[in-house]
Amino acid sequence: MYLPLENAMQKSLDRKLAAIHADPGGCKEFIIADAKDADMAFGIGAAGLSPETHAGEVRFRTLAEYRQQIREIVRQGIVDIMLMSTSTNDVLALQERLFDDSHVTPAARANDTSDIFVVRGGSYVQEPSRPFRTAAVDHIQCGHLACEPAERVRGANLGLYSVTFNNRLDEDLRALEEYRQFRLEAEAKGFRHFLEVFDPNAPHALDADQIPKFVNDSIARALAGVAQAGRPLFLKVVYHGPKAMEELVAYDPHLIVGILGGGAGTTYDAFKLISEAQKYGARVALFGRKINHAECQLAFVQFLRLIVDGAISPEEAVRAYHSVLEKLELRPHRSLQDDLVLQTGVMSYGGSPTVGVPAMPAQSDSAGHKHGDCGCGGATKAACACSPPSAANAAAGPNFSTMTQAEKRAYQKAKRDRIFG
Repeated sequence: MYLPLENAMQKSLDRKLAAIHADPGGCKEFIIADAKDADMAFGIGAAGLSPETHAGEVRFRTLAEYRQQIREIVRQGIVDIMLMSTSTNDVLALQERLFDDSHVTPAARANDTSDIFVVRGGSYVQEPSRPFRTAAVDHIQCGHLACEPAERVRGANLGLYSVTFNNRLDEDLRALEEYRQFRLEAEAKGFRHFLEVFDPNAPHALDADQIPKFVNDSIARALAGVAQAGRPLFLKVVYHGPKAMEELVAYDPHLIVGILGGGAGTTYDAFKLISEAQKYGARVALFGRKINHAECQLAFVQFLRLIVDGAISPEEAVRAYHSVLEKLELRPHRSLQDDLVLQTGVMSYGGSPTVGVPAMPAQSDSAGHKHGDCGCGGATKAACACSPPSAANAAAGPNFSTMTQAEKRAYQKAKRDRIFG
């Protein structure tokens, strides 16, 4: 059974996993991860378009700006996991010690298969996925090779490992063999992981309606020979609808199922997706582009939590989110009417190579505060409702990692009432 790590501050992930395993059918705990590992896939454009982009000009956020947004979301304290590249984990977890006094768990992408090589002018994503690993487990854990045993808890001790099955025997066998080698190394070094299974990116002899069953069967078969010590903490998969989700959840109640977010889409896409997946048994959501492309990332994450805590419906959340944008004088990417439309999300890195959409240009107030400095672009520092709290306020704020579901709902309702009137 799952055993949490011993940390100075218990991570909400450990507590929630233990609770889910204790009552797989009844526990309502839900894990939210922000996937800020896009630099392992998109290169320069990973961080998204800069708020300083002007008409006819494209400027991407810098890596420093991307990492600043990570700091702010971790300090906000709503997500349970922050997924990063090994290089970002090295800066934030190992050098800055960002996670030492946080209940948020740092994690790093442990491999980068070829179907996430989404570079400008590249065509790699059209080829059947090939396994590849840039990151070393030791670098994730301690920042250098040959970690001493005591050093292995200094950095991130959780990684995402990704596999894509294409119904092509040679490629799928190689993917399984590489995953086996990773699992053996991870177990030997005490490194935990979760397993991401993408839909086929270059499927052979598979109709679209066969893919959900093919993926579910591939997962069950791939893990059947893996003892508890080597199994993933949870899965990250495409949400294929109620039937496929319920089938996978029912097959093994202790194989916790999470969903990936796919392309950015509308705000309603994200809010409805997390709500529907939770309804049919998912207990984890890992959203990358859906969060990163939001006009106000911190407010967007807040609404994700309100939805899974049962405090607000997805439809109410979209309307309320637009109300927040209006109060912050942020121009939304879409009108409210358009943002309430469901679009068909592309659930792969390569299927939607666009990086983002232009946001409101940055402007400075008399104090030199720029719209977007806090990640959501308040008109002034004082008016920036979703900026991270000060250290004093944070210390006095709620401890989400120890609150019950009822306490969280009451807190979120009171906060929602303050925000929206």
